[in-house]
Amino acid sequence: MYAFDFVKPGTLAEASEALSHDGALPLAGGQTLIAAMKQRLNAPEKLVSLTGIPELKGVCAGDGGVTIGAATTHAAVAAQAAAYYPALAALAGQIGDPAVRNRGTIGGSLANNDPAACYPSAVLASGATIVTNTREIAADDFFQGMFTTALHDGEIITSVKFPVPQKAAYAKFQQPASRFALTGVFVAKFADGVRVAVTGASESGVFRWTEAEAALTANFSAAALDGLSVPADGMIGDLHGTPEYRAHLVKVMTKRAVVAAG
Repeated sequence: MYAFDFVKPGTLAEASEALSHDGALPLAGGQTLIAAMKQRLNAPEKLVSLTGIPELKGVCAGDGGVTIGAATTHAAVAAQAAAYYPALAALAGQIGDPAVRNRGTIGGSLANNDPAACYPSAVLASGATIVTNTREIAADDFFQGMFTTALHDGEIITSVKFPVPQKAAYAKFQQPASRFALTGVFVAKFADGVRVAVTGASESGVFRWTEAEAALTANFSAAALDGLSVPADGMIGDLHGTPEYRAHLVKVMTKRAVVAAG
């Protein structure tokens, strides 16, 4: 490691002021940032911890949805959201191992937007809203490519607002060592239609499978997907699987999610 300043503000206003200076980066759970710093892939002059701000933590329900503070850990989401949004809580319980789940946060995961992270699929499939210290961003506008989001420099995610669907489930084919998703699919059925979001498969990051959405809106059953396929073009190819393999997994995991949703 190398020398850097560390501050832990107690309010959102203090955090915003600290992040207004050049060379400052927000620190949530640190599951990605600290590893990147150790490898000298990132070298901030100042880390601004968001874990000491009470208003950024917690899960609450209301107005037909559930709101989760950005600094809420995966473990807390798994435990506290189960009564309001079981599919989301189940997803959180599958992230990493206990050490990761007790340190990593939903806001940190979304801001990082790893192409194999689990939360982006839930946010996109749910049609959630990402709330920051300056505005609200619809999920369809937030994810802009691998490790890229609509966030501006110094902008802080404060919470995520999830509408709760009639039915939902997440199916994940995980890489056993990292427990990231080789391919993960979140399916959410609302009164006005179905949304399907895929993570871990595409070079451009999380995406909606619109053909599956149309088929499942007409007939919410695994059989509705039988005639569909996902092109391999643009899918990730690495030592864990070819683009064709991941394209095949998209359909398999979507079917599993539909069956799990019931």
